[in-house]
Amino acid sequence: MSWDAVRLANRLKHRHLTLLVSIERHGSLTRVAAATGVSQPAVTKALAEIEDIFGAPLFMRTGRGLQPTALGRLALVRARLMISDLDLWAREVQALHAGRSAHLHVGVVPYVSSALLTAAISRLHQRHGVTLSLHRATTDHLVPMLRQHELDCIISRSTSTVALDDLNHRVLYRQRPRLIAHGRLAQRLARRKPDWAAVAQMDWVLPAANTPTRQLIVEHFIRAELRPPSPVLEAYSTDVIEGMLTMNETFISVVPEDIARELCQRGRLGMVPWDFGWELPPINLIRRKREQPLAAEDCFSEILLELCGDAAAPWRQGAAGEG
Repeated sequence: MSWDAVRLANRLKHRHLTLLVSIERHGSLTRVAAATGVSQPAVTKALAEIEDIFGAPLFMRTGRGLQPTALGRLALVRARLMISDLDLWAREVQALHAGRSAHLHVGVVPYVSSALLTAAISRLHQRHGVTLSLHRATTDHLVPMLRQHELDCIISRSTSTVALDDLNHRVLYRQRPRLIAHGRLAQRLARRKPDWAAVAQMDWVLPAANTPTRQLIVEHFIRAELRPPSPVLEAYSTDVIEGMLTMNETFISVVPEDIARELCQRGRLGMVPWDFGWELPPINLIRRKREQPLAAEDCFSEILLELCGDAAAPWRQGAAGEG
């Protein structure tokens, strides 16, 4: 039997793709039928149709339910990508019908300046009529979403886990770490020489252990021959960090300098001008490699680079000369 794209396209339906993903998620045809509101015989018949298309079983029965065969695993990878691409395509068509030029789905890590994002999104819409959906998450969540075509691009840190051949990286800007605390605590610490042993004993709010920022903080204290701080709270949300430090004068945290300035502008927190002596991994625009890049992505990239190269931009004010 010969296999080609036309043959598959003529027989595969969208319902086949969604059924494959549902079987993987639920592990049994009975649960798939219950979840989708379709009779079990109808689900069984649909699976038989798909397996007939591919000429072999896609799932096998085990003690843990239906498990994909090698051919089934391949079909699942492609099915998820096709569903994501069709969903994105539908949103782009909807955007064009609504008078907009395109719609982008962009993932962003929490420690990217809201002022930068606001300026970039505003310029993208004003200049090019592009609309955007923003997804905030950590790098380890965003990269799989990018690879599965759920996102068009991400603004994230470039680390060894994402520096692979299928992705393009463009450095946008670099960040330095800053201590922040309740205003009164920050003032007291600012009057002292850096005392890492003293702050290591304080109550900390830190990112999760698997994040680049947390790993660098741990290494900083180890190099100083100190036990790394054990956080009272692990959090990446700037709202939560601000709330905890505002309510507790004994709490301290580390965030990138531009984020620290945004938080301290509200008047309740202060920045401690101690120099850590290192930078965080750079913030990058990360995109999938495509045969034909999306024009809207190119426009977004140009605007981000324009903003990040402007030292006088409001979101970067105060960067020079601190600490």
